[in-house]
Amino acid sequence: ILKNYYTIYSINMEKDQIIILENRGLISISGNDAKEYLQNIITNDINKVSKTNSLFSALLSPQGKYLFEFFIIKSTNGYYLDCDNKATEELLINLSKYKLRSEIKIKDLSNEFVIGIISLDKFKEIQNFEKNKSNTIIYRETPIFIDSRKKKLGARILSSLEKLYLTIKKLDLKIADIKIYHDLAYHEGIPIKGLENLKEKLFGLEANFEELNGIDFQKGCYVGQENTARMKLKNKIRRRLLAVKSEGKISVGNEVVFNNNKIGKVLIGDPYPFALIKMFDPDYSLFKKQNLFIENYKTKIINNY
Repeated sequence: ILKNYYTIYSINMEKDQIIILENRGLISISGNDAKEYLQNIITNDINKVSKTNSLFSALLSPQGKYLFEFFIIKSTNGYYLDCDNKATEELLINLSKYKLRSEIKIKDLSNEFVIGIISLDKFKEIQNFEKNKSNTIIYRETPIFIDSRKKKLGARILSSLEKLYLTIKKLDLKIADIKIYHDLAYHEGIPIKGLENLKEKLFGLEANFEELNGIDFQKGCYVGQENTARMKLKNKIRRRLLAVKSEGKISVGNEVVFNNNKIGKVLIGDPYPFALIKMFDPDYSLFKKQNLFIENYKTKIINNY
């Protein structure tokens, strides 16, 4: 335990808890060309998305920089993108740019759906009840899927609010404070709030998309693939987005300092701050468990990749 300003502790959802994320966006992509269209632009392999499997993926800039991240879930006639609600409008515009002559329909369904988060233990209980071991299952006509970034983040329920409350009653769940989910994701090194601050500030690999199972290096071309593949091949990932915690206030743009050397910059501020941290010069191993400083306040990195 690191006293005073930073404590490592175990954060877990209880089995009977559910957290409702009403601030998520949902985009529907349907039509005859939906699969090919998505395969040509997203970082992950759309061929792996089915009624029994959902994926985490991203849309990068042509240079391979971070733009948008989302989950992809199979729908009856296409796919759903579960995304940050602050990015929905801009994501819709970007998706439309790549539509060209594709026979697809892109629709914003954000007002019709919410996302519920349940523990992995509860999801496994539902799997046993349904006699279905798939990563995505349909329960009462509602898809429930494991968070493919890290299983510790549980499973996500994609549902209308009315139907979700019926599911909550059926499963005897208790609605918990959303702070539990935010704390858990933060300590697992996954940003949930402030994603808009990352846009074009770092490469997809620097955002840990490989570690979070968001990139498939075996698929064909996609937007930003050239630089992403080159960085992977040459092992040129010189910075990573890491969660940090400080004695003082952390704001976007603050510099992270070690031994009077600038080794990072804050991209997401309080209450769940993340900084883009150097991996080399100096080597990350030298300071990953040491006291760093932001605005002369002691600071620690709280997750590692």
